[in-house]
Amino acid sequence: MRNRMILLVALVAMALAGVAQQIAVVSGGTTTVHQTLKDAIEHASNGSVIYLPGGGFSIGDSVKITKRVTIVGIGHKTDSDNEDGSTIIGGNLWFNNGSSGSSIMGCYLTGNVNIGEDGVVNNVIVRLCNINSVQVKNSGITGTMLNQNYVRGGSSFEMSEVSITNNVIGNISNVGSGNIKNNVVCGGNYYNYGYGPGNPRYTLSNVNYTIISSNIFCQSVAGADCLLSGTGCQSNNNYLEAGYHGNAWGDNPIIIDKGIDEVLVNVNGWSVSPKSSFHFKDEYQQYEHQVGIYSGTGFSDGALPPVPYIVAKRIADQTDAAGRLKVQIRVNAGPTN
Repeated sequence: MRNRMILLVALVAMALAGVAQQIAVVSGGTTTVHQTLKDAIEHASNGSVIYLPGGGFSIGDSVKITKRVTIVGIGHKTDSDNEDGSTIIGGNLWFNNGSSGSSIMGCYLTGNVNIGEDGVVNNVIVRLCNINSVQVKNSGITGTMLNQNYVRGGSSFEMSEVSITNNVIGNISNVGSGNIKNNVVCGGNYYNYGYGPGNPRYTLSNVNYTIISSNIFCQSVAGADCLLSGTGCQSNNNYLEAGYHGNAWGDNPIIIDKGIDEVLVNVNGWSVSPKSSFHFKDEYQQYEHQVGIYSGTGFSDGALPPVPYIVAKRIADQTDAAGRLKVQIRVNAGPTN
């Protein structure tokens, strides 16, 4: 609650300044305001929270995160009622040595989340984001968590341990151990080990010693396969798109004698996009809480992080005769989950 009040004060200060792109950094109860994401990261101390309002922010690959920080945007959906729109980061984020325990939520990222380029970086969380991919760079890393994201491309985890739950996600490769549960996996355009055309294209490639359950697997590329390569996995209760049930996907597969686009509300060509609706149609509602993103811990359609945000603001052009500036700001608290 205290941090939410600090953020609310920072949001009001940004509105009064008339610059929506100012960034608040909360460190130990003290709030500072910065003009660029680079400056915010460089001035943040270990354990800081970096709050990004709606708007566009750019970052170059020379900026490396080397401390534990939490980056919180205001959401990535264009239909949000946030006054300043969604939070968009142009570029890649690099969580390097020293940044274990960091997280990012509520942002659209044009590039990738890169973890452990120069050492072991554990327990990085990516949540409620729309990103290109996650690229783990060190096999000794543990605790990487992806939850309720749109991951547009293929992600690779360098044989590390990972938890991937309730995401709409592209191909997943090189997992050492972990959980892949309650996702919609739009795979099929990843050539296994780079051997090129003529070889199987895997939805899950080189995934090992992992629990794979309650996912929806689909074909996103014409003529692509929907296959699993790896060893030691426990696979059960997965929904397979028509034509894939001949593959060994484990126990109790859910198979309906219709194409998956006839079963879900709107798959939009199987693009990994908020424009799609991965809810089950009314006649198949009994499956909604068994497989896919709405099963397990569930999925937030609004993709809003649990922070307050400004939904309307009106600031007078000038002070009155007594030197007072009339400000009207309406704030939503955001979800608490």
